[in-house]
Amino acid sequence: MTAQPAPRLTRLLEAVLCVGTDLDLRSTLRHIVDGAAELTGAVSAALITADPGRDGLAEIRTPGRDGVPESAPRLRVPIHVRDGERDEEFGELCLVRRPGGDPFTADDEQLLRVLATQAGIAIGNARLYETARQRERWLEGAAAVTTALLTEDSADDALTAVAERARLLAGANAGVILQPTAEGGMEIVTASTPDDPDGIVGAAIAPGSPVLEQLLGGEPVFVADSATDPRMTTHVRHRFGPSMMLPLEASGRLIGTLALPRRRGDRPYTAVERLLATQFASQAALALVLADARRGRERLAVYEDRDRIARDLHDLVVQRLFATGMMLESTQRRPGAEDVRDILGRAVDELRSTVREVRTTIFALQQPPADPPAGLRGRVLRETASAAALLGFPPSTHFTGAVDTRVPDRVADRLLTALRHALADAAGRPGVSRVEVAVDATAASPGGGGEVRLTVGDDGETGGGDGGGTTVTWRSPL
Repeated sequence: MTAQPAPRLTRLLEAVLCVGTDLDLRSTLRHIVDGAAELTGAVSAALITADPGRDGLAEIRTPGRDGVPESAPRLRVPIHVRDGERDEEFGELCLVRRPGGDPFTADDEQLLRVLATQAGIAIGNARLYETARQRERWLEGAAAVTTALLTEDSADDALTAVAERARLLAGANAGVILQPTAEGGMEIVTASTPDDPDGIVGAAIAPGSPVLEQLLGGEPVFVADSATDPRMTTHVRHRFGPSMMLPLEASGRLIGTLALPRRRGDRPYTAVERLLATQFASQAALALVLADARRGRERLAVYEDRDRIARDLHDLVVQRLFATGMMLESTQRRPGAEDVRDILGRAVDELRSTVREVRTTIFALQQPPADPPAGLRGRVLRETASAAALLGFPPSTHFTGAVDTRVPDRVADRLLTALRHALADAAGRPGVSRVEVAVDATAASPGGGGEVRLTVGDDGETGGGDGGGTTVTWRSPL
């Protein structure tokens, strides 16, 4: 027995109102299915979408009985949604009554068609609302990434920020950045994932891969299942299902690739998600280029400032010290008291030592801070700077002769080993407040040839408990 017309119309009105009050797509579909089952007295109702990839939904079903036989009465009504200038079939409402029950009537079908019409309008509104919300989230995420990139000091931190934010926005299992390799492939350089990241960083796409060719051409790659797609060649592909691989390209230059894989079995990416993620990748690539340019300008400003300081030290301080030393030497040669000559001699020695230290500082300022030290002089300075953390103060370092050109690499390596050991020993002795390191490439060997000599002296306590200090000397023929 079907319900009376008036109560059914009331229930239809209630169902229509319920469907139209929710802007969440999944909740809207749930209201449609539940309303259809209640209006018609169906034991089971389902809404099966025509294109699961469009909205990321395949089916909404009531918790009705399983195993309803084919002989049970059934009713199917399509749902159409206005998409721009055309009507699109969104899906189909499928209703089933109890086996042996009354068949669906024309009134049932008419009520269901009214509900389907209103449902189409509600689904269209829910789609617009969801698209607007997604667009807003992605725009906010892109703005946050741009701000973060322009304040990060490290290029690695910038890439991690892009991967992390994109993963959260896309609802992906991982956010991965790949960069081109010297061999012509691409390698994962950073990965953001809540799961075990072991083995992801370092995975590579081999040169000549179809995916790689598409990415190098500036085209995104969308994969339904990474584990089974033959185009995917990395050894971690079995962990993931649907995936987007988006080129990070700015001004015609490919910086890398942003990959956003989901777990196996997760819903595929919708067309809207693909579009928004592609736009995010374009903006992130531009922000990465701007951030790299900013860091380059800052490095250049530092280098210019260091060059200016080095020039000032050389032009003003060194020249004045040198002139003062010459004056003292000329005074020392004049006849006078012996004690005056001794004092002047010590002053000359101190000035010479100061000149050497200032020249060493000038050289250190001219070394790019991020580059490896060049030549023996730079490597010695790097070792003494590292030892300052153990000693609590920087050692005083002096160079005599053309140490960078006269000392071959094999001898320089042994000298640095000896210096490292001597500085470590000095750091372990009590009472050390001063350490002097001297490298002399002008010394003569006992055999008559040239040699390089390393001297490391400190003022710490010796084995006898006194404060006479310790001096270590190392030498090698050139």
